[in-house]
Amino acid sequence: LAMAAIAEPESKKACVETTFPEAWFMCYKVENQKEENRQEPNLPCPAAALEKIGIQHWKLDAAKFVYPTKSVPWDPSDAVDPELVAIRDARGYSYADIITVHPDHLPEFDAKVKAFFEEHIHDAEEIRYILGGSGYFDVRDAADKWIRIHIKAGDLITLPEGIYHRFTCDKTDYIHAMRLFKGQPVWTPFNRPQEEHPSRKKFVESYVEPVK
Repeated sequence: LAMAAIAEPESKKACVETTFPEAWFMCYKVENQKEENRQEPNLPCPAAALEKIGIQHWKLDAAKFVYPTKSVPWDPSDAVDPELVAIRDARGYSYADIITVHPDHLPEFDAKVKAFFEEHIHDAEEIRYILGGSGYFDVRDAADKWIRIHIKAGDLITLPEGIYHRFTCDKTDYIHAMRLFKGQPVWTPFNRPQEEHPSRKKFVESYVEPVK
């Protein structure tokens, strides 16, 4: 089914490099969440398929700037990276914090990483800017199939409100990330099933119904 072209957001135009991270459709059984868990043979997921479910991405140069290991909160007005400033201003991000997911920096590391991997939605957009390390965001497509996105330093990614997703470290057990938010931050996860949740209904209306 043909879909109408969507105008590129002004904030997207702020960054020259917009290449999406590598993504692939996952195997059906996950024994170790930190492994790549690709299908055999591998089935790549093109950037266009991610865009159709509302995923947005920018590639910045995180290595050019110094960020704290942890800062909760971190004032986004302190950003000196002009590309991050442009995205912040265009999209209205008024809150940020910085965390490091690593056994040395996150208390109860194993339990937290296991909890991050529970399938859930949020009632707001989820924004992550990866400052160092790497990990995986898994998202459900319109056909309810898992897509794994390998995020690394410099990736700024947004997940739309209401999308089923989960997160995990990869085998490095290290990711340094900035979380951004519009207004007062609310990190409440709503574990699946959430078909009657207003945010899930909004996602279905925007990204699932149009491709049926």
